[in-house]
Amino acid sequence: MRKLLLIVHVVAAVSLIGADLVLLALGISGTRGADPLTVYPAASLVASWLVAPLVVVALGTGVLQAVLTPWGLLRYWWVTIKLAATVVFTGIVLFVLVPRLAASSDAATAAETFTRAERLPLAIIPALAITVLVGLVSLAIVKPRWRLPSTK
Repeated sequence: MRKLLLIVHVVAAVSLIGADLVLLALGISGTRGADPLTVYPAASLVASWLVAPLVVVALGTGVLQAVLTPWGLLRYWWVTIKLAATVVFTGIVLFVLVPRLAASSDAATAAETFTRAERLPLAIIPALAITVLVGLVSLAIVKPRWRLPSTK
């Protein structure tokens, strides 16, 4: 069972990187003048149909992995960092990214104009997300043995 959880967790994490690469490509094309009617509905679909479910799966399987293995949730600092970052990332995706992209998609459909400053976050945010995700994957591979101070 633990191997299956690990496989699902790794696939979800790597898939998140891929989905964020798609959002980055859409964001870059948007800042370079691509039609918002094309960019924002596509980005909204990627965020709601790929990124949101994948981040929930990554969080759930990560928590289960930590609880079911000797690593624990709060025993090693790298696990705690991954947990905190994934919880924050999940909240941002579910409560900020998906609603904002849906609103941008609706605005694009209503033929509103988008300034370069309004288009720029769609390029910057996925780039930051990719950086954080690569860092989290790196922590999972390296697995530093430093423990957090015991609370006993």
